[in-house]
Amino acid sequence: MDEGTDRTDASDPAGDGLGRTRGLRAFLREGPPVGPTRPAFWRSPARGPWTTSVLGAVLLVGITVVTVTGLLSYAAYNPDLSPVNDKTPGKGLLGFYLFPWPTDPHWLYRLTQGLHVTLGIVLVPVLLAKLWSVIPLFFTWPPVRSVAHSLERLSLLCLVGGALFVFATGVLNVQLEYVFPGSFYVLHFYGSWVFLGGFAVHLATKAPVMVRTLGGGRRGAPPPGPGEDPGGGPPGGSGLVSPGPAPPTISRAGVLGMVGLGSLTLFAVTAGQSVGGPLRATALLAPRGRLSGDGPNDFPVNTTAARARVGEGDVGDSWRLTVRGSGAEAVLSRAELLALPQHDAALPIACVEGWSTRDQEWSGVRLADLADLVGAAGPVGVFVESLQRTGSFTRVALRANQVGDPRSLLALRVNGADLSLDHGYPARVIVPAAPGVHNTKWVGRLTFGEA
Repeated sequence: MDEGTDRTDASDPAGDGLGRTRGLRAFLREGPPVGPTRPAFWRSPARGPWTTSVLGAVLLVGITVVTVTGLLSYAAYNPDLSPVNDKTPGKGLLGFYLFPWPTDPHWLYRLTQGLHVTLGIVLVPVLLAKLWSVIPLFFTWPPVRSVAHSLERLSLLCLVGGALFVFATGVLNVQLEYVFPGSFYVLHFYGSWVFLGGFAVHLATKAPVMVRTLGGGRRGAPPPGPGEDPGGGPPGGSGLVSPGPAPPTISRAGVLGMVGLGSLTLFAVTAGQSVGGPLRATALLAPRGRLSGDGPNDFPVNTTAARARVGEGDVGDSWRLTVRGSGAEAVLSRAELLALPQHDAALPIACVEGWSTRDQEWSGVRLADLADLVGAAGPVGVFVESLQRTGSFTRVALRANQVGDPRSLLALRVNGADLSLDHGYPARVIVPAAPGVHNTKWVGRLTFGEA
């Protein structure tokens, strides 16, 4: 799969050193006599339309799923509900599809976000192999031949640049490495739309070629050999097959097998963070999968109390919950909250980084009961404020359908024990199917009717 250098211009069979004599106009038309702009520079016999089409078909299915689950994740944050939830306030028409996020099934966000992150990581080897398979096309000469060709090249820039940017920021977010400037939400959101624009153009122009390559030509025949195009076309006709391939060191099927093995390995060390249970120990690429509480609170911690700058003095005996709504206000201690009717709910926690827990047994006061306590009757949203001093989600807004679900609790206990400080003691919100950051910890105030 090594590349070589073509030292003879294919348009100069006499080899008389045309590169030394041709003028600037000829140079601009034909390009340098050696280097990556010459077709023979790329000598791998494993590269070709068949390899590219197989990788493209895998990416087509995989990226479609990643895109849909990513859009669902964005909808789950309810950015149109309240400015405090909206991390991309300038989105404009890009938020056209937003809809009220449901609370059923209660594992919905756990499924969609786990699939989004896990499949995105699994596709990394496929994406890199696809870029390797088409790299000769990036160096075609002249770089721009017409207006139509310039538009195609621009769409390719959006496609390749957007893909690398979105996958890179996504992987860095999972690894908690925020080396990029600005907010992950903003960068990932707009980068995704740039990529999708290029992806749509690329799909419209290249899907027919992929279908012909995979389904047409010599049906039942093995993959084309070195220097061959599918269907018996001339070598190099696609721009992907080398006119002078080097001796093969791996077959095209072997390339796909190597890519598949890489993806399978990434799946094995990633999926455990979403599946949970004993498989969490296999999530070697998920740092959060190794952080958890103790005993009944033994499940992953997203943000610790120390990181949120919440100390014992904030949650001691002097802590009070303020509940407001319909002009009324109630101030409750934890003991008073425990004296109210208690309810149970088996719900998971799922985070944007892809990790999630299995159902935990929560107990506490229903949000709907607290709304009734201050006279906020009927379907009503709630504005939740945390004691947390740092972070992007110290305040969140929940919709009326989330407040009205009987499983939505101001949780005081989990798995039969008091909440630990890292899990939100003295009280936290838990809502079915909501992103983890909306299950606010260390709650200090609930204001009904302002969501």
